[in-house]
Amino acid sequence: MSRLKAGLARSTARLTEGITTLFRKRRLDDEALEELEETLIAADLGVAAARRIVEGFRRTRFGKEVTEEEVKAALAEEIAAILAPVARPMPIEPRRRPHVVLVVGVNGTGKTTTIAKLGQQYREQGLSVAFVAGDTFRAAAVEQLQIWGERVGCPVYAPARPGADAAGLAFDALKAAKEAGTEVLLVDTAGRLHNKAALMEELRKIVRVLKRLDPEAPHSVLLTLDATTGQNALQQCKVFKEMVDVTGLAVTKLDGSAKGGVVVALAQEVGLPVHFVGVGERAGDLRPFEARDFARGLLGLD
Repeated sequence: MSRLKAGLARSTARLTEGITTLFRKRRLDDEALEELEETLIAADLGVAAARRIVEGFRRTRFGKEVTEEEVKAALAEEIAAILAPVARPMPIEPRRRPHVVLVVGVNGTGKTTTIAKLGQQYREQGLSVAFVAGDTFRAAAVEQLQIWGERVGCPVYAPARPGADAAGLAFDALKAAKEAGTEVLLVDTAGRLHNKAALMEELRKIVRVLKRLDPEAPHSVLLTLDATTGQNALQQCKVFKEMVDVTGLAVTKLDGSAKGGVVVALAQEVGLPVHFVGVGERAGDLRPFEARDFARGLLGLD
């Protein structure tokens, strides 16, 4: 909890600064509620979530005199209620040998480091894990994943040459992982969103060829979103849902941003499971998403 709270410090400052100036033993009237809604929208919680929270306040606290601390505690409860339905772990079923996780997202959102952190965590749980360097056009991405693979003790299936067919690599990797009895296979992918049609076809092709070997693969499709992009994360989410059947989200780089409220907007407007949040560089800083902890951390509460 302390690491989560520290990672959300910038977002907390942005949100609570507005609340502090707004409430000093003040009656919760229409004007105060309107200002609260503006504060929540400015903190990237999104219009729909801000409206829902304010309506909750209107029903239960309208006309009452409230302190800053009372507002923070009540806000944390309202936010936790929005987050609770999407706070679900990503199930890994080692019996599948392997459980295939396709990791998608725009380049720069933290796909490769998310794969590395998950690989380390699953290895620490006693699972055998392998990586697939499926962003074949970016030599730096392949090299980065190979370095991480060595560091965390996970074999990496890499292309023989830059620009090799990503779907063919994924097929060969799944075949080899099956033969090796690997329990988890984490597949990196390209994220060149400026060429949406080509990227869509590449991702769909990867899914098609994986299904030739395992009709249920990929068993999970994890979309990584960079919190520093704020409301743009909502658009990325919609775009990737069009391309491939996204099953859950990992929201990264929360420690480098004051836009942590976007997780609330994602929960309210998209409704996909949020499996992980990233609040730092270490493997342990990619944390399973807990609604109450995150809501209280966002408001700077213990």
